[in-house]
Amino acid sequence: MQTDSPAKRELKYKRIILKVSGEVLKNPNSGDPIDPEILLRICKQLKEIWDMGIEIGVVVGGGNIFRGLQGEGKGVARTTGDYMGMLATVINSMALMDCLEKLGVVTRVLSAISMDAVAEPYILRRATRHLERGRLVIFGAGTGNPYFSTDTTAALRANEVQAEIILKATKVDGIYDKDPMKFDDAVKYDELSYMDCLEQRLSVMDSTAFSLCMDNQVPIMVIDLNDPSAIRKAVTGEKIGTLVH
Repeated sequence: MQTDSPAKRELKYKRIILKVSGEVLKNPNSGDPIDPEILLRICKQLKEIWDMGIEIGVVVGGGNIFRGLQGEGKGVARTTGDYMGMLATVINSMALMDCLEKLGVVTRVLSAISMDAVAEPYILRRATRHLERGRLVIFGAGTGNPYFSTDTTAALRANEVQAEIILKATKVDGIYDKDPMKFDDAVKYDELSYMDCLEQRLSVMDSTAFSLCMDNQVPIMVIDLNDPSAIRKAVTGEKIGTLVH
């Protein structure tokens, strides 16, 4: 059960949106779309901050299963491919839900596309009520519309539920001036403005997501999901990752 400990009052953020890419769930060696060990590692991090009293919304991508843009190269129309990608996010959402519930985290999946047998419909008041009652909410099926990424979904949901920050979980420990996986001389930024990201075309989130956060002053923190303490450090105000504000 979620606790209301003194530590809760000392947390920097009370309500967050965590954005996780689908590719993070994929086994890098076997190519399996959902690696159970990676899934469990992510869910343990979420349970840790859920136990601290954080109100958590999660937006997960579907790129480990199908990405809409991939379909265009295979003869699938862009809109059809995007809807296929949205369904892939629901599969990932259900995997996260199952793992979290086995850890004792009360979880709800809300889908922007109606599929009553596996998820609740996304209704803002319902989502907010779940968060207020201490349930971890996973937002599936993107925005429910083609041509919008799950980054944009994270920005939209963060604004709708009035989250205090978006944590963008990636495979690197922040935003760099170039790909640190390819360039040894890549320089990490501790802080950036929204306009810096847009003008430099930093590809951590798409321009629509950055613009939406800029217009509504929702900060974005980019963290390394491979660090098992990254999410906890972020919500307790430790210096970590890159802050866009």
